[in-house]
Amino acid sequence: MASNTPIPDLPKWTFLGGDGRLARRVGKPVRRFLHVEASGGVVLLLAAIAALIWANSPWSDSYYNFWHTDFELVIGSYHMGGESHHLTLETLVNDALMAIFFFVVGLEIKRELVSGQLKSPRAAALPVIAAIGGMVFPAVVFVAFNPSGDASSGWGIPMATDIAFAVGVISLLGDKIGRPLKVFLLSLAIADDIGAIIIIAIFYTSDLSMSWFIAALVIMGIIILLRRLHIWYIPIYIALGTALWLATFESGIHATIAGVALGLATPAKPQQTKEEGLAALEWLRDKGENIYPVDVRLTAMELRESRVSVAERIESALHPISSFIIIPIFALANAGVNMGDGLLQDAVSSPITWGVGLGLIIGKIFGITFMTWLGMKLPFTSAPPGLNFLSITGLAATAGIGFTVSLFITNLAFDDMTLINESKIGILFASVFAGILGLLLLRAGTKGSDEPVTNSSE
Repeated sequence: MASNTPIPDLPKWTFLGGDGRLARRVGKPVRRFLHVEASGGVVLLLAAIAALIWANSPWSDSYYNFWHTDFELVIGSYHMGGESHHLTLETLVNDALMAIFFFVVGLEIKRELVSGQLKSPRAAALPVIAAIGGMVFPAVVFVAFNPSGDASSGWGIPMATDIAFAVGVISLLGDKIGRPLKVFLLSLAIADDIGAIIIIAIFYTSDLSMSWFIAALVIMGIIILLRRLHIWYIPIYIALGTALWLATFESGIHATIAGVALGLATPAKPQQTKEEGLAALEWLRDKGENIYPVDVRLTAMELRESRVSVAERIESALHPISSFIIIPIFALANAGVNMGDGLLQDAVSSPITWGVGLGLIIGKIFGITFMTWLGMKLPFTSAPPGLNFLSITGLAATAGIGFTVSLFITNLAFDDMTLINESKIGILFASVFAGILGLLLLRAGTKGSDEPVTNSSE
């Protein structure tokens, strides 16, 4: 076998990927849009605006009635919903659809830990330290405004960072923001996600049902066992994943944790070696004219298994669904706040609104900037090229776009609709302000050079 045999690029079949008129006029523009970094943030923003317009329109009652539609599921003697859980369409979005979103988050975390920025302890140290500052200081700001009572449980709300919006903001600057700074922000956001997941699992969990919790652990053990046996029959994992979600839901732990657990359990390394892929390619070439379509398919499968991990394949398939369907639906279901009936005036004087808003802005900026500055002085950290005071502050401000996860934690922290709406107003206004401020600071931080910032190692 020739050791220098190149592994060819595999074709990527996408929706409307042909050469027909429909593909040229619709498919290709859609694919170009989906590959733009800011596209996910754009769709999310449009969904949030649509929710606000709907909630403040003459048809505002239909908004709340629609998302609070009750439903129940009965399978034999098992009764899910109804009086036992009071499930609504909003609950289905927040508990079921968001489990898929957190599954993708788990896949991203696993990839970063295995082969990404967080693989190297030295490279991961600085964004992790920055993320800690970006979680602790916003919580402190919130508690300063809400030290006691029901409102105090919302301390986790301003700790979150919305990756889609943050990436969308920095992508507006194009090549002025180099890859090292983008990777730093993504690593910080992923470390922030890890913290948010831990907080949700520990502090925003209701009464724990040990029987269902043990059932969830058993199912997770079966999944890990199947992985060890290299059994990759997708229907089995879909069934086990659904069972894991249901057991986690019934245990009292928020059901989205099941998605994270599945993501972290998914292999993030190719199942076959590069040599095995090359051997399959040589086998195909040796067949000469006796090649059949099945041979090509088998070889392509072998090449794929030697180049792309299971986690990457699943993430590639689910990321568009998560970014362009699930998250916009979540925003549509949760971002709608009726500003009438004096709510906006009450929010202006509400300690919840100020705690959330200033936590996302002041807390994030000070926490991330200070901890990044402190971390850069430590001997075991490595700072990316192009990182100066303005760019650090700009990235910190951008991380103040909490939106998706902040809205998610709001629904876990509060039961009272007044508290929920006041928190949402704080999230919305703070996220807009943080995005604009981050864009201006990053533009100023990179203004000194006409050349894009690049990584010296590349």
